[in-house]
Amino acid sequence: MAFPPLVQPVAALSHAEQTRTARHRVLAGFGDVAQRRLAAAHVAIVGAGGLGSPAVLALAAAGVGTLTVIDDDEVEASNLQRQVMHRVTDVGAAKVDSAVRVAAELSPATVVRPLRARLNADNARELLAGADVVIDGTDTFPTRELVAAACEALGVPLVWGVVQEFHAQATVFWSAPPAGTAPIVLADLYPPDAAADTPSCAQVGVLGTLCLQLGSLLATEAIKLVTGIGEPLFGRVLVIDALRGRTDEVPLRPAAAPAANTAPEPARAAGVPVAPPAHPADTAPIAQLTPEQTLSAQRSGAVVLDVREPVETARGVIPGSVLVPLAEVLAQPSDVAFGRVVVVCQVGMRAQRAARALRDAGVEAAVLAGGIDAWPHPTVPADALSEAM
Repeated sequence: MAFPPLVQPVAALSHAEQTRTARHRVLAGFGDVAQRRLAAAHVAIVGAGGLGSPAVLALAAAGVGTLTVIDDDEVEASNLQRQVMHRVTDVGAAKVDSAVRVAAELSPATVVRPLRARLNADNARELLAGADVVIDGTDTFPTRELVAAACEALGVPLVWGVVQEFHAQATVFWSAPPAGTAPIVLADLYPPDAAADTPSCAQVGVLGTLCLQLGSLLATEAIKLVTGIGEPLFGRVLVIDALRGRTDEVPLRPAAAPAANTAPEPARAAGVPVAPPAHPADTAPIAQLTPEQTLSAQRSGAVVLDVREPVETARGVIPGSVLVPLAEVLAQPSDVAFGRVVVVCQVGMRAQRAARALRDAGVEAAVLAGGIDAWPHPTVPADALSEAM
């Protein structure tokens, strides 16, 4: 769905800025007015790493007037494979300093507010106050939940993305969208603590080029919200599989399915959880099975459904498993033609998402707690199994 622009345009651009942004200003449906809206906009980017780096580059180049960049970390050599805003000579320096430098080199009219601070429950709302849009480029779910809570309290749209290994997701959350539109927030996609066991990129790695792809996509979503062009990823989750060169779109609805609001929702205090989903199928916890319980369920007729990617299942799978990558399950959960399943991934997070989608589609679903990492029994080669639903 399209939304009205978030900001009023500045009166005029300088001659230098008109020249620099000429290719934007001749875009059909964009033009001079949208470019002037960008010049008036204030975008906050939380995290100056793999996602924040390309977002800063893209938004500065696009001509956004003010960028607030929040990060308390220093550049490390291992960052340089994906955090393209930094250089070898920046190792040991504050990451936010790189944002100041590259923005000035790309767009002298862009003002960068570098905030070298760790975002927490006490300061999140203060750090993000005044932004028209927030981009979450952080890399841990506890921090993402803090950013989301602050944006909900402030009523600011949150452009959200996550990347790990060869996979990525992106969407837009907004607790106070325009009248007639129901809010969608982080808890509608990930209930509280559902992603607590997510491994870090340091543990499982991340494809550097995918960070650039997703960071640029997040910047595009911010541009669409600011200028009112196109259809933001509100109510939709874009799922990227870099290994297969495939993108899928998964609908996202409010878990509680409230009536469409006619005015912005009142601000909520940072850290206060979103109201739980109203539907029993959504609220009942997903059963977490031990390895022994999983084996027992399998013997009694349940199907072990492994939602990892081929590069992961190649290392070994539970005997008798059926292999269906997560994106395929989420895209068509009703196609899973099994009455009872135990969902398996590497550590549990993806299995939890798949199980919820399957349960909403009428499939009895549980999860192997801790995933394959917690499996103490022998595995078998993946090529010995069926890959069909």
